[in-house]
Amino acid sequence: MKNSILLFLFFAVICFGNSLNAQKITDGQTIDVNGMSVTFNITNKESIEAGGKPYDRYKVSATVKNTSDKSYNIRLSSYPQIVTNIGLVELDCINATGAKLTSKKIELKMKAQMINVTYSAYDKSGKFTNGIIPVTGSYYFDAGDTISDNAIFIVPQGQAPDVSVRSLK
Repeated sequence: MKNSILLFLFFAVICFGNSLNAQKITDGQTIDVNGMSVTFNITNKESIEAGGKPYDRYKVSATVKNTSDKSYNIRLSSYPQIVTNIGLVELDCINATGAKLTSKKIELKMKAQMINVTYSAYDKSGKFTNGIIPVTGSYYFDAGDTISDNAIFIVPQGQAPDVSVRSLK
């Protein structure tokens, strides 16, 4: 019993700690998050019905601009290398339902730098040929760069999207 209570408190502290880093953002608002300017906009709203219940469907967009002098880079050392930490900021819609396979959050990620690599191989007829394949060489977000993304949030009817933003860097 003691262990389960301690485990519950541990997870509660972790969840509370993550929510402390988040800031509320509303339609048309721009906020600064660790030297990055984050803007959230609602571009369209319509009422729909899903599962016999009324909902509001919002098409939203999010933009992050690097307003600091710091650049973010992840250089890959070998191919294929799996990189999972390319996210910059995350916008989480707390009251989104996720109905009809819609989003509950938007994660803005670094840009991929593609490099064309020439390779040599034998084709099906046995002839030696050269080919070109695009390979991801790095991920970056330089000073002054802007990254945007769109999503659709479905929320209970009469409610506006309740969105919070937090830095992933």
